[in-house]
Amino acid sequence: MTRTAILAAALGALIGPAASAEGPAPVSFTVISPIFGQLVAFSLPSAFVAVSENSNGPNYFREAVLKGETAERWTEMITVTGAKGLAGNGRVSPESFAGSITDGFKSACPDSFAAKEFGPTRFGDQEAFVAVASCGRVEQAPVQRSETALVIAVKGSADYYTFQWAERGPAASRPVIDEAKWLERVRQLQPIRLCPIVPGERAPYPSCIGNN
Repeated sequence: MTRTAILAAALGALIGPAASAEGPAPVSFTVISPIFGQLVAFSLPSAFVAVSENSNGPNYFREAVLKGETAERWTEMITVTGAKGLAGNGRVSPESFAGSITDGFKSACPDSFAAKEFGPTRFGDQEAFVAVASCGRVEQAPVQRSETALVIAVKGSADYYTFQWAERGPAASRPVIDEAKWLERVRQLQPIRLCPIVPGERAPYPSCIGNN
């Protein structure tokens, strides 16, 4: 079975409702934002809260951490990024874009680096690539720790987007990537979708809600 088939089968088995019918509160809520040329939608687990957002020229990012944590001190962080106009560059693919992020991890910790490629997939009509990168020891950190991140790179109509879920933990000489754990986190971020921006439409962007 190919990596693509393995990922598709795993995601198909894991897909479930964003909210529990029996629970008092939703497990996650849908976030939809205009980022450069498209509306970007995904599910943010309800334990997270946005702490920073910045658009600087062709680059955009928004960070969310667990409630009670900060952008400086966190154990888990979900980041959405946008790279304006990059989809028009034929030398860039979802795989290479995700790889540029995992290569950053490797540069930060060459002696304790590990990575796992879940491979290419699609979210609706959008091409995407999913990988996990891990540093067993982040050398520049004031206190020795590990850092692992899920990286989902998605090619939009004009721009590239990423969804990253990072986690910090105890330092390790060689990190072990738990495939089931990170595939579950891919599921938690779904549905991931990109929608056209409708002129004059405002939040909550009904044209994108439920658009598969």
